[in-house]
Amino acid sequence: MKIISGPASKELAEKVSELTGFQNVPVSAKIFPDGESYVRLEGNVQGEEVAIVQTTCPPMQDGRLMQLAFMADAAKRAGATKVTAITPYLAYARQDKMFLSGEGISVETVARMLKAAGVDEFLTVNIHSEAALAKFPFPAKTVSAIPLIADYFVKKGYKGAFALSPDKGAMYIAQQAQQVLGGDVGHLSKTRDRYTGQTVQTAEGLNVQDQTVIILDDIISTGGTIVGAAKILREQGAKHVFCGCVHGLLIGDAEKRILDAGVEEIVGTDSVPGAVSKVSLAPLISQTLKGAP
Repeated sequence: MKIISGPASKELAEKVSELTGFQNVPVSAKIFPDGESYVRLEGNVQGEEVAIVQTTCPPMQDGRLMQLAFMADAAKRAGATKVTAITPYLAYARQDKMFLSGEGISVETVARMLKAAGVDEFLTVNIHSEAALAKFPFPAKTVSAIPLIADYFVKKGYKGAFALSPDKGAMYIAQQAQQVLGGDVGHLSKTRDRYTGQTVQTAEGLNVQDQTVIILDDIISTGGTIVGAAKILREQGAKHVFCGCVHGLLIGDAEKRILDAGVEEIVGTDSVPGAVSKVSLAPLISQTLKGAP
């Protein structure tokens, strides 16, 4: 197998190549004056299985999706026998059902596009709804980076911290972290207006007095949920409040708002390269590619 370094995940791909021992294939990429994308593989993939590492996070999710499709097509045209797309953050994954009449299902459209481009298999990290992968036209799976994030906090001296989910639906995320942290686990109650997106949170039955609490979620976008959770935790007497997420989109002033709400540190992964990308997905992706448990 060879690792193709997508323009959006060049450093991550190079780390995966180093950990697996699989040769890295660089990619030349540019944007034409009219905004269209161009990619070219700078290596031989004839007769090889390849894995393209390319995240599709904002602010260029559409362009990054097109780059991924172009790389898959280029690999197949260059003689690759199998193309696996490794997309740590999958754009449109939250549009996985029809919420209102007249809508499409965007993530399924993306999957069909990638199939047409030459993708044979798909790997992502902490997709918002794993059930969506069942509708993909090729084998697709998701792996979780939550244990890696929890381990980051353990190494910083927070073994035994309280793992908190912002809502009941994401309790499985907090439970994954709890297995590494070894402390208590719980969730806030949350309801969301499907039209405005606004949420209301409460901490009924939650005891975090004098505890170190780590709020865990798969995605932080505008940060509203985390801000609300942090304020509740401070009101409930939490000693320290941290935040761990796999995909730290942090749109606009989200990072500042979260820190201003009392969160001491935000920890994300390199699925979304940026200031909070303190945990690399390379070990997780490498283990998955090599079939390690």
